[in-house]
Amino acid sequence: MIDELQVSNIALIREATLVPSAGLTVLTGETGAGKTALLSALKLILGERADSSTVREGEELASVEARLFDGPHDSEGFTVQRSLSAEGRSRVRIDGRIASVRELSERVGVMMDLCGQHEHQRLLDPAHHVAMVDAWAGRAALEALEKYRACFKASRDAAKELRRVEEASRAQGSRVEEARFALERIGEVDPKPGEYEELEELLPRSEHAEVLVATANDAHASLAAEGGALDAVNSAVAELSRMATVDRKLGDIADALSDACISLEDSANELRAYRDGVAFDPRELARMRERYSDLKGLLRQWGPTMDDVFAMRDRSQELLSLVDDEIKKAREALGSAERELFAAAKALKRARNTAAPRFCHEVGRQMARLEMGGAELVWESRDLPRAEWTPAGPSSYELLYRSGAGLTPRPLRRIASGGELSRVMLASKVVLGNADGVDTLVFDEVDAGVGGSTARALAGVLVDLAATHQVIVVTHLAQVAVVADKHYVVSKEPGDVPQTHLDEVTGEARTAEIARMLSGDQSEASLAHAKQMLE
Repeated sequence: MIDELQVSNIALIREATLVPSAGLTVLTGETGAGKTALLSALKLILGERADSSTVREGEELASVEARLFDGPHDSEGFTVQRSLSAEGRSRVRIDGRIASVRELSERVGVMMDLCGQHEHQRLLDPAHHVAMVDAWAGRAALEALEKYRACFKASRDAAKELRRVEEASRAQGSRVEEARFALERIGEVDPKPGEYEELEELLPRSEHAEVLVATANDAHASLAAEGGALDAVNSAVAELSRMATVDRKLGDIADALSDACISLEDSANELRAYRDGVAFDPRELARMRERYSDLKGLLRQWGPTMDDVFAMRDRSQELLSLVDDEIKKAREALGSAERELFAAAKALKRARNTAAPRFCHEVGRQMARLEMGGAELVWESRDLPRAEWTPAGPSSYELLYRSGAGLTPRPLRRIASGGELSRVMLASKVVLGNADGVDTLVFDEVDAGVGGSTARALAGVLVDLAATHQVIVVTHLAQVAVVADKHYVVSKEPGDVPQTHLDEVTGEARTAEIARMLSGDQSEASLAHAKQMLE
């Protein structure tokens, strides 16, 4: 809320002081008297762009100082000062401390709405429409919005963490790729413990099976075939045994040869069993050779032993498990966050789409008070693709304006005139009451094209609005001026460089100003009418 505003060398103003009431303050005066200069001063303390042409002709420096209170609980207030040189250099101070224009805008800009017929008002910004509905809906919408924003942030953080984990995985590129290749290659071969050593032993026998069988068979024949070694030894034993009665020594030799025959018979049996046990299967041999080759390939890459191959498999599995587990957990976290976000988005849409039509209805009632015919606001909600969701919500929202029941609703910026916009803003502010978070409203030409009963209705709406806001109105309507808590007159003093004055009027001076507004003169009839209106 503005407690006091001091203006120096702005446009036609040399020095002027405005001390508005906490309720309704009106500024009146002849057309061209310089009311626009006061609006320029307000724009400067709102942090809007400064133009050196704003500096009064012949002066080097223009300045605006204001004392403001930030809400009803602020008992100390703060001061802002903005100066502008004729060269276009701007300086800002907040409570005597040097500050930036951006800081000024952030501190003061949120406290006031400048609702001029030719201003780019927040009412034209669809982003402001949903903020108004949320504020009016109160706890239900604001809690849903808070939950949605928390879920939106959690989802965004989860997506960021997934990207970090995936980028970390890519950063280990060569190690991870080597581990993947090793695990895939070793997995394809799937070696078993002891398998390589067993093949080393079995493969040569399989490769030489035919030769081994022939050799065993020939040896067996040499021992056990007719006329073989066994037959010769047995014949020798028989001859020696027969002559042992003559010479005992020959008997001893016969006994030794008998033992040798037993050994030869055992060997012959073993050779026969070996011969019969060797199987020659070309397909099995081919399989064993291929298998041995695969195992040798693993040894060449990760050997020299199969234990080294198994160790490489274990290390690769461990690395990939760590990486894949992190990615899996990050993806699961993102999925969980997205599910919670979609639930919160559904609740937010439901809260807004429930409140918005009722808000439009209430604004419509106030617009009817302003005799805007069948004009109404229409809520449009359009779901957005997930990629286009923002912290403000999962849908695009806009208040459309329809000036008549049979007309198509269209965006406010395309349809409503400046005067209509000001009255729609006025109606919206009355409905919002204290919920909009703005303390001070400044209306310029809200009465454009208004007269008669509409002027009286406008005055009544402004009075209602002044119950919850500080309202400053630039007006040409006597019906508005008479209901003000404070009344200032803007007048222009002629000269080489005209000068604008700002004076508070009370009593007879105020009556005279009302009379001028009614009829352009101060005749007895006009003065009497003015007194009657003021009473």
